Amino acid sequence: MTTMTNTAQHERILSETVVARDKAKALLEGLKQAKLATERELADQQRQDLLKRVTGKSAIDNAIESTHRMIETLDRTLQRLHLELTDDDLAMLDRG
Repeated sequence: MTTMTNTAQHERILSETVVARDKAKALLEGLKQAKLATERELADQQRQDLLKRVTGKSAIDNAIESTHRMIETLDRTLQRLHLELTDDDLAMLDRG
C-alpha cells in the first residue's frame, strides 16, 4: 500500500512539475515576443526604456532572466525526480 502511495505521489509531483515547466516555457516565449514588440514600439516613437538606460536591463529583460532560471530549476528537479523513481514507477508513468 505504501509503495502505491509513494508511486502516486511521485507521479503527481512529476506531472505537476512538467506542467509548471511547460507553463514557464510558454511564459518565456511570450516575454521574448513582448520584448521585441516593446523595443519596436520604443524605436518607432524614438524613445528609450528608462530602466534599461539606468540599469542596463529592462523590466522585461529581468523577467526573461528570472523565468529562464525558473525553467532551469524545474529541469533540475525533473532530473532528480527521474533518478528517484524506480523502474516500476517510470513504467507506470509511461502508461499514464
